[in-house]
Amino acid sequence: MASLSRRLSAEVFGTFWLVLGGCGSAVLAAGIPDVGIAFAGVSLAFGLTVLTAAYAVGHISGGHFNPAVTFGLWASGRFPARDVVPYVAAQVAGAIVAAVVILQIASGKAGFALAPNGLAVNGFESLSPGGYTMAAGLIAEVVLTFGFLIIILGSTDRRAPAGFAPIAIGLALTLIHLISIPVTNTSVNPARSTGPALLVGGLALQQLWLFWIAPIAGAIIAGLAWRGLADDTSQ
Repeated sequence: MASLSRRLSAEVFGTFWLVLGGCGSAVLAAGIPDVGIAFAGVSLAFGLTVLTAAYAVGHISGGHFNPAVTFGLWASGRFPARDVVPYVAAQVAGAIVAAVVILQIASGKAGFALAPNGLAVNGFESLSPGGYTMAAGLIAEVVLTFGFLIIILGSTDRRAPAGFAPIAIGLALTLIHLISIPVTNTSVNPARSTGPALLVGGLALQQLWLFWIAPIAGAIIAGLAWRGLADDTSQ
């Protein structure tokens, strides 16, 4: 196993890449009239970031890139409690750096303003792309993070086909975004939510609590459920 410092560096990079690719595509490419990539393109971008980062540095750190994944793996018994806080701190740091980079690039276009949705922030009610309620956002984030963790735990099971886990995980994240971008702009990742919200501030920062509580709750439930679903030889 790599040293903790190397693993944390991999988590910083992986989370940076995820936020840069996913949120960057939403900010820079989704809104261009006639040629923008729209929701489907942003969904694919998020899936591709996880897939590529997992193949690049997943063998170093485990490829979490997401505090909810870290908590879910801990709950399933696959990750030590002593490393949870350092991993989460590294992931948040990577997300913040990515948000700063996106802002610097986006600011290079005349007329850009750091509006509530200027950095693809997550939110509900007035910050929801489709105007969904807080309750709808809470349910979506818990349920979809639960499903995401089950796919992660299953595809990385020792009995699963070797080498294909990043593909399954990347496609799962794409599907999750196709479902929930209209609801919350899709988080399922507290670090991804934190980077943009810290820069945008205001209502985005006030609503950030939901995008920590809901994904982590869904992930922990999935981790505990996996303990009952899988036998001891699969861990």
